Amino acid sequence: MRRFALSLGSLVAVVALAFAVPGSAVAADGVLVVNGTAHEEPSGCYESDRWPLSVSNHTDEVAFVFSEAGCSGQVLELVNPGDSLISEFGNSVYID
Repeated sequence: MRRFALSLGSLVAVVALAFAVPGSAVAADGVLVVNGTAHEEPSGCYESDRWPLSVSNHTDEVAFVFSEAGCSGQVLELVNPGDSLISEFGNSVYID
């Protein structure tokens, strides 16, 4: 019985460790252009201090336009792969 308990405990520890190790960071493939600045293999939040906000998404991921700096506030618009837009009220863009 003791051997079974040790085996079960080891199995639980291995499973917990497998889920605790973070995966590698993966950026979008391609280029995201925010107000004329190109970001290759973009990942994360990109801010702009100019209006209107111009976004061209040449990646394989959807980009999200936020109403506030730091990719906070409301999601105003989505920019699908291959699309571009000009957002009157956008302040930042997030892509994963």
